[in-house]
Amino acid sequence: MKLRAALLVGGAVPAAGIGWAAKTYMPPRAYPAKTYPARDEHPAEKVTIAADPYDLPEKASIFVLPYKDHGYLPIYLIITNDGDAPVPLVRMEVQLVTGNRAKISPSTADDMYRRFVHVKGDDPTRTPLPIPRSRKPKAGLSKEANEEVQNAPFRAEAVEPHGTQAGFFFFDVGDISQPLAGAHLYVTGVRDANGHELMFFDIAMEKYLTYRPATQ
Repeated sequence: MKLRAALLVGGAVPAAGIGWAAKTYMPPRAYPAKTYPARDEHPAEKVTIAADPYDLPEKASIFVLPYKDHGYLPIYLIITNDGDAPVPLVRMEVQLVTGNRAKISPSTADDMYRRFVHVKGDDPTRTPLPIPRSRKPKAGLSKEANEEVQNAPFRAEAVEPHGTQAGFFFFDVGDISQPLAGAHLYVTGVRDANGHELMFFDIAMEKYLTYRPATQ
């Protein structure tokens, strides 16, 4: 049983100026959520949600942009629906709560554009999931980087029966030395096909930090 999403190995090479190029973002393969160490299973509701942080250089190499260098922690969220009806996600909310109880909401596309192109301005109003796609690429980033900011975040509005959906959330943890130690990822607003909200999902990130593959 595979316990981590497949990695696409490659180096992100900075281009001239403040744009990044030389590669194209390709999303990692999403395995069933039950195969990841950091997960919360709801057997009665037949839904499992897993969180896979991309905190290590070999994992982060799938990206065009150097998120860690700019204070971001990418977390790959995987949702598997083992039931016979769709699971709507349009009201889903995700929050990272650190070991010292700091509550961090995912950064929006505009947040990341400001960080990477060093644009000053007021904090943008946060939008509900999924993050809407910008109509025009942002100046200061390469075409590949713009496409990554638009395509990497989690955007699914539902999980089909016996299916899996996945995507990234980016958390601003620049001022936190060990953001995953003692942290929990909370997922709320997931509903069943009748519109009833499921019990919230609580994913302990220590399960990811302490996981050791079984030796053969």
